[in-house]
Amino acid sequence: MKSVILLGAGNVATHLYKAFKKAENITIKQWYNRTYSDISSYSNDVETIDDLSKLKNADIYIMAVSDDSIAKLSKDLPFENRLVAHTSGSVSIHDLDKKNQRAVFYPLQTFSKNADVDFSEIPICVEVTEKTNLQFMKDLANTLGCTPHKITTEQRQTLHLSAVFVNNFTNQLYRIAHEISDAKNINFDILKPLIMETARKVQDMSPYMAQTGPAKRNDKKTIKRHLKQIESEEHKAIYEFLTASIKKTHGVSTIYKNHRKTKNKTGH
Repeated sequence: MKSVILLGAGNVATHLYKAFKKAENITIKQWYNRTYSDISSYSNDVETIDDLSKLKNADIYIMAVSDDSIAKLSKDLPFENRLVAHTSGSVSIHDLDKKNQRAVFYPLQTFSKNADVDFSEIPICVEVTEKTNLQFMKDLANTLGCTPHKITTEQRQTLHLSAVFVNNFTNQLYRIAHEISDAKNINFDILKPLIMETARKVQDMSPYMAQTGPAKRNDKKTIKRHLKQIESEEHKAIYEFLTASIKKTHGVSTIYKNHRKTKNKTGH
Protein backbone atom coordinates (compact mmCIF):
# COMPACT_ATOMS: atom_id res chain seq x y z
CA MET A 1 0.00 0.00 0.00
CA LYS A 2 1.50 3.31 -1.11
CA SER A 3 0.86 6.31 1.13
CA VAL A 4 0.38 9.72 -0.47
CA ILE A 5 0.08 13.22 0.94
CA LEU A 6 -1.32 15.89 -1.37
CA LEU A 7 -0.29 19.52 -1.14
CA GLY A 8 -2.45 22.07 -2.97
CA ALA A 9 -6.11 22.37 -3.84
CA GLY A 10 -6.33 23.46 -7.46
CA ASN A 11 -7.70 21.58 -10.46
CA VAL A 12 -4.88 19.05 -10.65
CA ALA A 13 -4.87 18.38 -6.91
CA THR A 14 -8.63 17.86 -6.84
CA HIS A 15 -8.57 15.37 -9.70
CA LEU A 16 -5.55 13.54 -8.26
CA TYR A 17 -7.36 13.25 -4.94
CA LYS A 18 -10.39 11.69 -6.61
CA ALA A 19 -8.22 9.32 -8.65
CA PHE A 20 -6.12 8.22 -5.68
CA LYS A 21 -9.27 7.78 -3.62
CA LYS A 22 -10.62 5.27 -6.15
CA ALA A 23 -7.33 3.48 -6.71
CA GLU A 24 -6.42 0.22 -5.04
CA ASN A 25 -3.23 -0.03 -2.98
CA ILE A 26 -3.09 3.72 -2.36
CA THR A 27 -3.99 5.55 0.80
CA ILE A 28 -4.20 9.33 1.07
CA LYS A 29 -2.84 10.08 4.51
CA GLN A 30 -3.39 13.85 4.42
CA TRP A 31 -4.41 16.72 2.21
CA TYR A 32 -2.68 20.04 2.89
CA ASN A 33 -3.58 23.50 1.63
CA ARG A 34 -2.66 26.85 3.10
CA THR A 35 -6.26 28.02 2.65
CA TYR A 36 -8.15 25.47 4.68
CA SER A 37 -11.58 26.41 3.38
CA ASP A 38 -10.62 25.10 -0.07
CA ILE A 39 -10.36 21.52 1.25
CA SER A 40 -12.59 21.59 4.34
CA SER A 41 -15.48 19.93 2.50
CA TYR A 42 -13.34 16.77 2.21
CA SER A 43 -12.57 16.56 5.93
CA ASN A 44 -14.94 13.63 6.46
CA ASP A 45 -13.04 11.53 3.94
CA VAL A 46 -9.42 12.48 4.55
CA GLU A 47 -7.39 14.32 7.15
CA THR A 48 -7.22 17.92 5.96
CA ILE A 49 -4.66 20.37 7.34
CA ASP A 50 -3.33 23.89 6.75
CA ASP A 51 -0.22 23.58 8.92
CA LEU A 52 2.96 22.12 7.40
CA SER A 53 4.27 21.16 10.82
CA LYS A 54 1.44 18.60 11.07
CA LEU A 55 2.54 16.64 8.01
CA LYS A 56 2.92 12.93 8.70
CA ASN A 57 5.29 10.39 7.19
CA ALA A 58 4.31 9.18 3.72
CA ASP A 59 5.88 7.39 0.78
CA ILE A 60 5.47 10.47 -1.40
CA TYR A 61 4.41 14.09 -1.06
CA ILE A 62 2.80 15.39 -4.25
CA MET A 63 2.82 19.14 -4.69
CA ALA A 64 -0.02 20.11 -7.03
CA VAL A 65 0.39 23.86 -6.63
CA SER A 66 1.01 26.82 -8.93
CA ASP A 67 4.36 26.94 -10.69
CA ASP A 68 5.42 30.03 -8.75
CA SER A 69 4.76 28.31 -5.42
CA ILE A 70 6.78 25.14 -5.97
CA ALA A 71 10.22 26.34 -4.93
CA LYS A 72 9.07 28.10 -1.76
CA LEU A 73 6.74 25.33 -0.62
CA SER A 74 9.39 22.65 -1.12
CA LYS A 75 11.83 24.76 0.88
CA ASP A 76 9.27 25.19 3.68
CA LEU A 77 8.63 21.46 4.09
CA PRO A 78 9.72 20.58 7.66
CA PHE A 79 11.62 17.38 6.84
CA GLU A 80 14.50 15.99 4.79
CA ASN A 81 15.34 12.99 2.60
CA ARG A 82 11.73 12.15 1.74
CA LEU A 83 10.30 11.75 -1.77
CA VAL A 84 8.70 14.99 -2.95
CA ALA A 85 7.21 15.46 -6.43
CA HIS A 86 5.63 18.36 -8.25
CA THR A 87 3.04 18.07 -11.03
CA SER A 88 4.08 20.97 -13.26
CA GLY A 89 4.73 20.66 -16.96
CA SER A 90 7.15 23.59 -17.13
CA VAL A 91 9.01 23.79 -13.81
CA SER A 92 12.43 22.13 -13.57
CA ILE A 93 12.84 19.22 -11.18
CA HIS A 94 15.73 21.18 -9.69
CA ASP A 95 13.34 23.88 -8.47
CA LEU A 96 12.45 21.43 -5.73
CA ASP A 97 14.61 21.87 -2.64
CA LYS A 98 17.50 19.41 -2.72
CA LYS A 99 17.10 18.56 0.96
CA ASN A 100 14.56 15.97 -0.21
CA GLN A 101 14.50 13.31 -2.91
CA ARG A 102 13.02 15.02 -5.96
CA ALA A 103 10.60 13.79 -8.59
CA VAL A 104 8.00 14.94 -11.11
CA PHE A 105 4.55 13.40 -11.60
CA TYR A 106 3.09 15.35 -14.53
CA PRO A 107 -0.32 14.30 -15.87
CA LEU A 108 -0.47 15.57 -19.44
CA GLN A 109 -4.11 16.62 -19.57
CA THR A 110 -6.34 19.65 -19.16
CA PHE A 111 -8.17 19.75 -15.84
CA SER A 112 -11.27 21.65 -14.73
CA LYS A 113 -12.72 20.91 -11.32
CA ASN A 114 -16.23 20.22 -12.60
CA ALA A 115 -15.21 18.15 -15.65
CA ASP A 116 -14.64 14.42 -15.12
CA VAL A 117 -11.52 12.84 -16.60
CA ASP A 118 -10.56 9.22 -17.19
CA PHE A 119 -7.09 8.73 -15.75
CA SER A 120 -6.62 5.52 -17.72
CA GLU A 121 -6.34 7.73 -20.82
CA ILE A 122 -3.89 10.21 -19.29
CA PRO A 123 -0.14 9.85 -19.90
CA ILE A 124 1.91 10.52 -16.78
CA CYS A 125 5.36 11.99 -17.35
CA VAL A 126 7.75 10.96 -14.59
CA GLU A 127 11.19 12.25 -13.73
CA VAL A 128 13.49 11.57 -10.79
CA THR A 129 16.87 12.72 -9.53
CA GLU A 130 17.52 9.40 -7.78
CA LYS A 131 17.22 6.38 -10.10
CA THR A 132 16.03 4.23 -7.20
CA ASN A 133 12.75 6.17 -7.19
CA LEU A 134 11.94 5.65 -10.87
CA GLN A 135 10.11 2.36 -10.49
CA PHE A 136 8.07 3.74 -7.59
CA MET A 137 6.93 6.66 -9.76
CA LYS A 138 6.02 4.32 -12.61
CA ASP A 139 4.13 2.03 -10.25
CA LEU A 140 2.24 5.02 -8.84
CA ALA A 141 1.10 5.96 -12.34
CA ASN A 142 0.16 2.36 -13.12
CA THR A 143 -1.94 2.20 -9.97
CA LEU A 144 -4.09 4.99 -11.41
CA GLY A 145 -4.42 3.06 -14.66
CA CYS A 146 -2.13 5.53 -16.42
CA THR A 147 0.76 4.91 -18.79
CA PRO A 148 4.00 6.32 -17.33
CA HIS A 149 6.61 7.96 -19.56
CA LYS A 150 10.14 8.57 -18.29
CA ILE A 151 11.27 11.92 -19.68
CA THR A 152 13.76 14.68 -18.97
CA THR A 153 12.95 18.19 -17.83
CA GLU A 154 13.69 19.51 -21.32
CA GLN A 155 11.37 16.95 -22.92
CA ARG A 156 8.62 17.71 -20.40
CA GLN A 157 8.91 21.44 -20.97
CA THR A 158 8.71 20.84 -24.72
CA LEU A 159 5.61 18.71 -24.22
CA HIS A 160 4.09 21.49 -22.13
CA LEU A 161 4.79 24.00 -24.90
CA SER A 162 3.20 21.67 -27.45
CA ALA A 163 0.24 21.19 -25.12
CA VAL A 164 -0.36 24.95 -25.03
CA PHE A 165 -0.77 24.90 -28.81
CA VAL A 166 -3.07 21.86 -28.99
CA ASN A 167 -5.14 22.77 -25.94
CA ASN A 168 -5.03 26.39 -24.78
CA PHE A 169 -4.64 28.03 -28.17
CA THR A 170 -7.14 25.67 -29.78
CA ASN A 171 -9.65 26.41 -27.04
CA GLN A 172 -9.20 30.14 -27.66
CA LEU A 173 -10.07 29.52 -31.31
CA TYR A 174 -13.20 27.71 -30.12
CA ARG A 175 -14.08 30.79 -28.08
CA ILE A 176 -13.62 33.06 -31.10
CA ALA A 177 -15.76 30.75 -33.23
CA HIS A 178 -18.38 30.76 -30.47
CA GLU A 179 -18.38 34.56 -30.42
CA ILE A 180 -18.66 34.80 -34.22
CA SER A 181 -21.49 32.26 -34.46
CA ASP A 182 -23.31 33.63 -31.42
CA ALA A 183 -23.33 37.12 -32.99
CA LYS A 184 -25.54 35.71 -35.77
CA ASN A 185 -27.71 33.68 -33.39
CA ILE A 186 -26.17 30.37 -34.48
CA ASN A 187 -26.02 27.56 -31.92
CA PHE A 188 -22.37 26.68 -31.30
CA ASP A 189 -23.40 23.05 -30.81
CA ILE A 190 -23.72 22.74 -34.60
CA LEU A 191 -19.92 22.99 -34.78
CA LYS A 192 -19.23 20.29 -32.18
CA PRO A 193 -19.30 17.29 -34.58
CA LEU A 194 -16.65 19.09 -36.65
CA ILE A 195 -14.55 19.65 -33.53
CA MET A 196 -14.78 15.96 -32.67
CA GLU A 197 -13.93 14.82 -36.20
CA THR A 198 -10.92 17.15 -36.38
CA ALA A 199 -9.57 15.66 -33.15
CA ARG A 200 -10.37 12.12 -34.30
CA LYS A 201 -8.52 12.45 -37.59
CA VAL A 202 -5.17 13.16 -35.97
CA GLN A 203 -5.45 9.87 -34.12
CA ASP A 204 -4.97 8.13 -37.47
CA MET A 205 -2.92 10.59 -39.54
CA SER A 206 -0.47 13.42 -39.05
CA PRO A 207 -1.82 16.97 -38.60
CA TYR A 208 -0.03 17.84 -41.85
CA MET A 209 -2.00 15.23 -43.78
CA ALA A 210 -5.25 16.10 -42.01
CA GLN A 211 -5.15 19.78 -43.00
CA THR A 212 -8.03 21.02 -45.18
CA GLY A 213 -9.65 24.39 -45.85
CA PRO A 214 -9.36 27.51 -48.01
CA ALA A 215 -5.78 28.34 -47.00
CA LYS A 216 -4.42 24.95 -48.06
CA ARG A 217 -6.22 25.05 -51.42
CA ASN A 218 -5.40 28.74 -51.90
CA ASP A 219 -9.07 29.69 -52.24
CA LYS A 220 -8.53 33.45 -52.42
CA LYS A 221 -12.21 34.31 -52.95
CA THR A 222 -13.29 32.48 -49.79
CA ILE A 223 -10.44 33.98 -47.78
CA LYS A 224 -11.36 37.47 -48.97
CA ARG A 225 -15.03 36.89 -48.15
CA HIS A 226 -14.17 35.61 -44.67
CA LEU A 227 -12.07 38.68 -43.94
CA LYS A 228 -14.98 40.93 -44.93
CA GLN A 229 -17.30 38.96 -42.64
CA ILE A 230 -15.04 39.26 -39.58
CA GLU A 231 -15.91 42.38 -37.61
CA SER A 232 -13.14 42.27 -34.99
CA GLU A 233 -9.71 43.51 -36.07
CA GLU A 234 -8.14 41.12 -33.56
CA HIS A 235 -9.98 38.17 -35.11
CA LYS A 236 -8.97 39.31 -38.60
CA ALA A 237 -5.33 39.38 -37.52
CA ILE A 238 -5.58 35.83 -36.15
CA TYR A 239 -7.30 34.63 -39.34
CA GLU A 240 -4.62 36.22 -41.51
CA PHE A 241 -1.74 34.88 -39.44
CA LEU A 242 -3.04 31.32 -39.38
CA THR A 243 -3.90 31.45 -43.08
CA ALA A 244 -0.35 32.55 -43.89
CA SER A 245 1.06 29.83 -41.62
CA ILE A 246 -0.99 27.11 -43.35
CA LYS A 247 0.04 28.39 -46.78
CA LYS A 248 3.70 28.36 -45.80
CA THR A 249 3.44 24.85 -44.35
CA HIS A 250 1.82 23.47 -47.48
CA GLY A 251 3.90 25.41 -49.99
CA VAL A 252 1.03 27.57 -51.22
CA SER A 253 2.07 30.82 -52.86
CA THR A 254 1.16 33.69 -50.53
CA ILE A 255 -0.46 35.98 -53.09
CA TYR A 256 -3.07 37.74 -51.01
CA LYS A 257 -1.84 40.81 -49.15
CA ASN A 258 -2.04 41.43 -45.45
CA HIS A 259 -5.46 42.89 -44.73
CA ARG A 260 -4.30 45.75 -42.55
CA LYS A 261 -1.55 46.81 -44.99
CA THR A 262 -4.09 46.88 -47.83
CA LYS A 263 -6.47 48.82 -45.63
CA ASN A 264 -3.81 51.41 -44.83
CA LYS A 265 -2.98 51.93 -48.51
CA THR A 266 -6.53 52.11 -49.84
CA GLY A 267 -8.44 53.49 -46.89
CA HIS A 268 -10.93 50.58 -46.99
